[in-house]
Amino acid sequence: MANSKASFSLPSLIALVAAILIFVVNNGFLVFLLAGVAIIFGLLGIILSLAPSVRGGIVSFLGIGAGLIGVIMAMVKLLQAIF
Repeated sequence: MANSKASFSLPSLIALVAAILIFVVNNGFLVFLLAGVAIIFGLLGIILSLAPSVRGGIVSFLGIGAGLIGVIMAMVKLLQAIF
């Protein structure tokens, strides 16, 4: 049996990067777009992390959580722009 090390999935890393960028970007539309990317790739990362050779389940959960926070931030910025 080969002793292979589990590696992080690419979607979980993309979700993490998008989640970090949510808190850096000031444009409301871009925050909303990055939040969508974080949520979608986070869900994909969770599905892929079910395989024993893939890590990244917790990273994907963090991406989804930050994506949901990003959606709330985008809605608040939209309401501030309207009113």
